[in-house]
Amino acid sequence: MVFYPVDRPVRVYADGIFDLFHSGHARALMQAKTLFPNSYLLVGVCSDDLTHKFKGFTVMNEAERYEALRHCRYVDEVIRDAPWTLTPEFLEKHKIDFVAHDDIPYSSAGSDDVYKHIKEAGMFVPTQRTEGISTSDIITRIVRDYDVYARRNLQRGYTAKELNVSFINEKKYRFQNQVDKMKEKVKNVEERSKEFVNRVEEKSHDLIQKWEEKSREFIGNFLELFGPDGAWKQMFQERSSRMLQALSPKQSPVKKEGFLSETPKVSEHPCGVGVPSPRAPQGHHLSVRCHVL
Repeated sequence: MVFYPVDRPVRVYADGIFDLFHSGHARALMQAKTLFPNSYLLVGVCSDDLTHKFKGFTVMNEAERYEALRHCRYVDEVIRDAPWTLTPEFLEKHKIDFVAHDDIPYSSAGSDDVYKHIKEAGMFVPTQRTEGISTSDIITRIVRDYDVYARRNLQRGYTAKELNVSFINEKKYRFQNQVDKMKEKVKNVEERSKEFVNRVEEKSHDLIQKWEEKSREFIGNFLELFGPDGAWKQMFQERSSRMLQALSPKQSPVKKEGFLSETPKVSEHPCGVGVPSPRAPQGHHLSVRCHVL
């Protein structure tokens, strides 16, 4: 069981090179910071001389690496020019309670694990590495795709001398950049052509759909007007009925008792002349004379 003081923050120390500071570094420091509810995280960063001697050349110099750590939100204090091996004097000077690092043994001159004595003292707390990301992985990507990055930086204005590129390779890279630009233009033209064709197809589809809708509407209106029960038939029937009524004579009025009909009856006289014979009132006799010419 590990005991730690409760009257002050627990002072946790984490060290490293931190070249090309990345998310794997930040996650390790986050674990170190959150080991205890109340902690103070000190981060030791080795100098260029010490790093080049024991590990190899770095991409970032020590000042850049110090500055990168200073802007990490989990870090409370950056210790510059940190020792490669932690001594009791160093631990006492900075009042370090625990040391946080991944549990992979780190060999050095005269030792298979530079943290061995820290582990034996019960002051070591392991952290977990983040898979898929490390400084070595990033450098491997750059080396693998060297031509791509060299061409990229030439295009951004760096000189062949700054990139340590030969005259022939410089011309080759610049020519490849021109070819890539032409390919990009052709690609853009193809994409625009596809967009134009797609737009034409969409508009054609919409136009055809509108034509179909208008055709159905026209047919519906035509059937409504000229169909078997359409408005035109009804209108024609109404007009025909009116014309028949106008051409047909009215019926004779009905004869009523005590009244004369509108059309007087014609009686035949023995002399062959038809004269109207008005109806004589009762009790009177109407005499008719025949004049022979």
